[in-house]
Amino acid sequence: MKAMICFTHPAWVHQFHHIIWRMRERGDEVMCFVAEKDGNSKLLDSYGIPYIRCAKSTGKNPVEKAFLFLKLTAQFTLAALRFKPDIMIGRAAPMLSVASWICRKPHLLYEDTEVSKFALRICKRLSTKLLTPRTFLTDLGPRQERLDTYKELFYLHPSVFTPDKQKLRDVGFDPDEPYILVRFVAWNASHDIGKHGLDDAGKVELVKKLSKYGRVYVSSEGSVPEALKPLVLKTPYELVHHVLAFAKLVYSEGATMASEAAVLGTHALYVNTIVSGSTREQAERFHLLYNFNEGEDRYEKAAAQAIELLETPDLVEQGRQKQQKLLQEKVDINQYYMAEMDRLVKAGRKG
Repeated sequence: MKAMICFTHPAWVHQFHHIIWRMRERGDEVMCFVAEKDGNSKLLDSYGIPYIRCAKSTGKNPVEKAFLFLKLTAQFTLAALRFKPDIMIGRAAPMLSVASWICRKPHLLYEDTEVSKFALRICKRLSTKLLTPRTFLTDLGPRQERLDTYKELFYLHPSVFTPDKQKLRDVGFDPDEPYILVRFVAWNASHDIGKHGLDDAGKVELVKKLSKYGRVYVSSEGSVPEALKPLVLKTPYELVHHVLAFAKLVYSEGATMASEAAVLGTHALYVNTIVSGSTREQAERFHLLYNFNEGEDRYEKAAAQAIELLETPDLVEQGRQKQQKLLQEKVDINQYYMAEMDRLVKAGRKG
């Protein structure tokens, strides 16, 4: 089997690297493209996955993003005509969706980001199958299949991931010291246009409040205030999930890292006006995550909730118990995705 995939975010690399490994183990060929964003190419390097760099960034404004869409659509289509893949896989990448339609090849995607409206508008018309979490807030039509799972289980399910304190110690990180991870996003994604987060003073004040309950590490897509630079997390990209697993608490402006923490049994706060079906369920069904999506005072409310959680004596133990319930009720998505991919390829060959 031959497949094509593209990566425009590091979360996509995390999500699909086990699929790629499994395909290569059984002799399949996978052509990978990457548009640089937040170290996604470094992640591919760390996983030993070869790739073709197709863009230096994902675009910083609507004009750049529109140009990249046209450029990459043409590039992927030409590459597919030469490579002749049996299937195209990955996330809701509209460029790949158009290429698959032109080349008459199946496109199987898994998507959990409801606000990717432009991408989904194209993919629901041109892609073959759209897998989403059961909690996905958008109806994508007859090609959508809802599964009781999360994107994060592609790479954090116990069948493929085991948190390891020694790996952190080997790079000089102390996993036994009580610590809190704070994640700031850059607010330059296509679905972030017109939105903003804390200013520099607010970031410093937040970290100051949380520092009373443990060491604070800062992870940021963009630059951080001078006062917070000594706190920036310096562990390699590929070890971030081990950091999340042993954290006392995670405070995140990004849905992915908040959800990753929840799946790993670490309580998380998600502070962003973008509503996600997955984070909503993790809050309401498993009580591992706290959403702050509304109001100008959402950052103040989130800080107060963080302090309340950090003052809970058995917070870590409670998180592990809630995680067991979550894992018992969710689908192992890697197995399901591989089976569906094989089915589509087989059906395409018969056709």
